[in-house]
Amino acid sequence: MAQPYRCGDGAAAVTKGGFFASNGKWLKPAAFAAALTALYAMSRHMGLTECFADSGYIDGFRAYAAEHYLSAALIYVAATTAGCVLLALPGVCFAIVSGVLFGPVMGTLLCLVSATFGAVLSFLAGRFFLKDSVKPMLEKSPVLKRFLFDNADGSALVLLMVTRLLPVFPYNLQNFAYGITDVGLLPYTIYTFVFMFPGVALFTVGAAGLSDAENRAGLMCAAAVFAVMLALIGVFLYKRYLKRGRAA
Repeated sequence: MAQPYRCGDGAAAVTKGGFFASNGKWLKPAAFAAALTALYAMSRHMGLTECFADSGYIDGFRAYAAEHYLSAALIYVAATTAGCVLLALPGVCFAIVSGVLFGPVMGTLLCLVSATFGAVLSFLAGRFFLKDSVKPMLEKSPVLKRFLFDNADGSALVLLMVTRLLPVFPYNLQNFAYGITDVGLLPYTIYTFVFMFPGVALFTVGAAGLSDAENRAGLMCAAAVFAVMLALIGVFLYKRYLKRGRAA
């Protein structure tokens, strides 16, 4: 004898073994994509991209910073933190703007702090919204599984060091990607801040030198020192990790 249909049966079936059981893991990535798209559209509407790409805007803000240094610094930190999350720009863009606006010392410090804030926010977003659904797909590749997950405190951190030393990769995309790996939040934050320093200092000091005719020679020499430091660290990492990894 057929059992009578009860009102909650359909919802229970969908919840237990139907739609949510098979597709629930994609709800977070879908929500992440929708939120990121909405925030990006809002940032475009508010002119966030122009903060780092429009020379006229930068010159105007530089004049503002000369009279309102503290508020300008706070605005820069907020804009750069948001830009690190929303804009697929190389990290060098944030460093150049900071050097032009705030000079070599404060420019480097403000860029490091705000870029680290943005990196941590992107990392946490990637871990919460993407890891559960994307990690199983990446682990199907033996190479990615060994490189990103089986030795998270080794290979993935080496990759983190390299991408932080060379601030030419889209900053927000790599931060989201690191959230998918098994790298811990604390080492991620420390490595990000420490290994970004030479590259950030190079471009910040260099940009400050190009915009300051009076102190240009000294600042460009300092930028050259950071360039040599960056090259030496790169050679060390290649010999210590990358070359050894290829041989293995």
